[in-house]
Amino acid sequence: MPRIPAPPEPLVDERVIVRLSAERDIPEILIAYQDDPELHVHLGEQRPPSGAELGRREERAATERAAGTRLTLTITKPGSDVCRGQVYVRDVDWDNDRAELAIWLAPQARGGGMAAPALRMVAEWLLANTELARLQVITMAGNEPMIRAARAAGFADEGVLRAYMRVDGRRVDAAILSLLPGDLEG
Repeated sequence: MPRIPAPPEPLVDERVIVRLSAERDIPEILIAYQDDPELHVHLGEQRPPSGAELGRREERAATERAAGTRLTLTITKPGSDVCRGQVYVRDVDWDNDRAELAIWLAPQARGGGMAAPALRMVAEWLLANTELARLQVITMAGNEPMIRAARAAGFADEGVLRAYMRVDGRRVDAAILSLLPGDLEG
């Protein structure tokens, strides 16, 4: 199984920096979950994680990256190292060379134009530095901010997956968007 390398340097844009996640991000992550009681729902989690759970995730991060199963990157503003959100590379399927990207931003960072460039930089880096040939974003069909950010990052709408995910005990539709290497040209 291929591994997911760590970006040797942070990915930088004039609006956002994306770097490997670190234990120092945990306090800001906990605050984001507290400030947005629905964040865990949008990320497909049963409940918000505890500080201990976030610590265990961070302890597993290098092993998961080396195994090619997951990568967690932290979003910051230029000139600051404070976590404003994260990008997850998850549901990696090496048999079909594809992975899902998920992103979240802390409530106070939303609307500042950080999501699309963060998604785009991570997608470009993954397609250039791994064997992945397809990246996808899957989100609740009504999650317009996420859908707009993915479109702005170059992801193409593919459609709606009916009753695809379970949220609060009920089945909901999901929007799926994708990015292929050829989409980056032009």
